[in-house]
Amino acid sequence: MRLRKLGCKRGIHSLRAQLTLANVALLALGIVAATAVSVMGMRYYLLDQIDSELAKSRETLSSSRLTMQMIDDLSALAIVRERFLLQDDGEARPDQILSVVDTRGDTISMGDLTPSDLQKDLADAVDDPRALAADPEPHDIEVRGDAYRATATRLTDGTYILLATSTEAVHKGVGKAVRLDLAIGSLLLALLACLTMFSVRRRMRPLEDMVETSSAIAEGDLTRRVPSSREATLEVEQLRTALNSMLHQVESAYRTRERSAGQLRRFVADASHELRTPLSAIRGYLQLYDKGMLQDPDERKRAWGRVMAEADRMGRLVDELLTLARLDQQPELRFRNVDLTRLVRDAAEDLRVQQPGRPISVDADGALLVHADEAGLRQVLGNLVGNVRTHTPADVPVRLGVERAYGAVRLCVADDGPGLAEEDAARVFDRFFRAGGGAGSGLGLAIVQGVVQAHGGRVSVQTAPGEGLAVTVMLPSRT
Repeated sequence: MRLRKLGCKRGIHSLRAQLTLANVALLALGIVAATAVSVMGMRYYLLDQIDSELAKSRETLSSSRLTMQMIDDLSALAIVRERFLLQDDGEARPDQILSVVDTRGDTISMGDLTPSDLQKDLADAVDDPRALAADPEPHDIEVRGDAYRATATRLTDGTYILLATSTEAVHKGVGKAVRLDLAIGSLLLALLACLTMFSVRRRMRPLEDMVETSSAIAEGDLTRRVPSSREATLEVEQLRTALNSMLHQVESAYRTRERSAGQLRRFVADASHELRTPLSAIRGYLQLYDKGMLQDPDERKRAWGRVMAEADRMGRLVDELLTLARLDQQPELRFRNVDLTRLVRDAAEDLRVQQPGRPISVDADGALLVHADEAGLRQVLGNLVGNVRTHTPADVPVRLGVERAYGAVRLCVADDGPGLAEEDAARVFDRFFRAGGGAGSGLGLAIVQGVVQAHGGRVSVQTAPGEGLAVTVMLPSRT
């Protein structure tokens, strides 16, 4: 539940918000940089045009070699007035100022035109007309609070003409461009934020599915898996596949652990039950002997025989449990070339000695070598033959055979006994399982399976009620 709450949490610290903020911040930086470059370029271009016009006017005055005497001439004055002081309709041009000053910087009259206040303000704004005339580049000055670009030229008689053009239009244009760029940039930022949030939400959906799946598994639903997404990226799909594989392994390990724990509990319970029976019998006979209730020598002999039989039974049970414990620990077997047909014939001879009246057929001619642990294979054959001896009548035929088949070695021990039901056959290799509560410890076939698996082989049974039981062991030709 806590994982789900964390997965659903929204805020500035979420990956979705951080990706959105990162994209918006990057776009904002790009917009600011583009706006700054464009504004600076526009300002430079417009000011360069103004400077070019001033330079051209300055060059024209300088190359004309005019003097104040010549300017006083009506014709010259008309040219100057038409070019620098008047617009096409004859009115004064407020964006351009022309002022004539002497060497001390004081304004002087041009013919019958007395200096206006604006011309005087221009002369006052220029501290040193000589330096302005000497510099080929126009300077920035301020006249009545307005920005101007100004230059100067020296006439042949020593007077100076100051030329200034207003740059207020340039600054206003730049300001409008900045405001327009900021407005468009803000709109783009808002649009990008919305698109980014929508895209990130769609791309983050597989990760949210992973969080929900993890929460469900944490709550006990081990079968949940992360669903596939049609819009997932390659990396997210790889993560989903890896996570599902991990969850499958976790589920398998959990199921295996639960199954192993259940088997261990049953094993301990069955072992306790099997050991308790002979221990109870031994304790009972010892109590009878301790209380003096076994006065007759025959009774004492019979009690002693029962105690020894139960002790032997308990000893065999303990030995089988130790064998299973060693098999669970995957012991190192002593592999060598073993003639399996010889082991089969030996097992058949042992059974003939123990039950002379049982019909026994052996299909094991020649020599068949297998790379295996001889003691383990003898135990397998001994348990299979002992299982037949214990659970079938003494006159039931038994068949033992060994052959090579499909690149492996097949060993079969079959009988014509009563057989097993399907549900009993499914548990025949379980520890302490005895069909119908019959004789034996119920560990024989479990040991057979453990030894065969330690050799890298497999064991199976074929049986049906009234059709006998056939146990087949498949061993690799080279272990």
